[in-house]
Amino acid sequence: MSQNTLPSPLSAVDIAALRAQFPAVAAGEAPGTVFFDNPGGTQVPRAVIDAVGDYYRFACANVGGAFETSRRTDETVRAARSAVADLLGAPDPETIVFGPSMTALTFHLARSLAREVGPGDEVVVTDLDHDANVAPWLGLAEATGATVRAVPFHREDGTLDADAFAAALRPGKTRLVAIGHASNALGTVTDLAPLLAMAREAGALTFVDGVQSAPHLPVDVAELDCDFFACSAYKFFGPHVGALYGKREHLERLTPHKVRPSKDVIPYRWEQGTLNHEGLAGTAAAVRYLEGVGERAGGTGDRRAKLTAAMTAIRDYERMLSAHLLEGLTAVPGVTVYGLKDAARVAERVPTVAFTRAGESPRATCERLWESARVCLWSGNYYALRVMESLGLEATGGAVRVGLAHYNTPAEIDRFLAALGGAGRA
Repeated sequence: MSQNTLPSPLSAVDIAALRAQFPAVAAGEAPGTVFFDNPGGTQVPRAVIDAVGDYYRFACANVGGAFETSRRTDETVRAARSAVADLLGAPDPETIVFGPSMTALTFHLARSLAREVGPGDEVVVTDLDHDANVAPWLGLAEATGATVRAVPFHREDGTLDADAFAAALRPGKTRLVAIGHASNALGTVTDLAPLLAMAREAGALTFVDGVQSAPHLPVDVAELDCDFFACSAYKFFGPHVGALYGKREHLERLTPHKVRPSKDVIPYRWEQGTLNHEGLAGTAAAVRYLEGVGERAGGTGDRRAKLTAAMTAIRDYERMLSAHLLEGLTAVPGVTVYGLKDAARVAERVPTVAFTRAGESPRATCERLWESARVCLWSGNYYALRVMESLGLEATGGAVRVGLAHYNTPAEIDRFLAALGGAGRA
């Protein structure tokens, strides 16, 4: 596919119009800033900024009051739950729990699950995951005497070892499987359906880290039939808010650590303290922005249908970006790409790529590209500790991570590649 050819239904005109909605991105026209740091947090559209400000102007209060600003805050929270439920395909807004981050919510859930896990029980994690989907379960095991089994990935292409996953499951013993949908380091998308089916057959609960899939792919938690699914609004163009979907039966059955007056009603019993109401206003606005993308892509019907159209169009456009990036990166002398390198396999990844450049530390590469071309990149392990350890990169500074979003363009990739190919420094 030519780098200048966009797959239907998003056109170059559409992408330009979408970029214009992001103040930081719109101001980043050459020679401005190129945001390739998206796996660590995306830029936000103007509508999100306005929604946060409007909350402070017109609805700043706590929930449950008899006065107008409190009623508006109640509606803000309800609107955010409904929006995230539609984005994830959740059957009921009351199955959406909010918190400060995916990490905090995962630790909170792990602490609650400790009441149901004990010596002899087992938890399965993977070496492909962010540590936020590993450390809470290690803590659960330490507190309960359970055992953690880690599933490796294939180093040559960054895909999860499905045979090892199957071998790690032990019916009657495996109580929980924690698995990522898309790698925040290598970009690998794991085909969850068969793995989650195996986990259910073994009698295990399933927890999916969807932080890196929610900004790039259509998500349907009902179709996945997972027990829990966690994501972060600031990875899908919203504020710093975490969201957790849980099947109602679990949210009602499990005992969260919560102050007593609100301990009996879901989803409130899972939310510790006052929520980030202004952040929830922005979260709902981020979903509305995506709904608009769906309309631009030809989506019709209810909001869920438009969001599915949006994420399908974003996925297809980003596959073109991924192919262009991989073709360019693998042609730069001295560059080693980790994970899926074949541009023909972009359907198996999101547009997040890790690489190193011979003779230049990952941090130095990032510093050089910022100074020479104003390209934002990350280096290190990005909390994907087991990935970097498995690849033998942790001791030498990890890798450079370039992560694209739908507001990025082939021209920005070309600018990045030209700067990367320049003279480096150790």
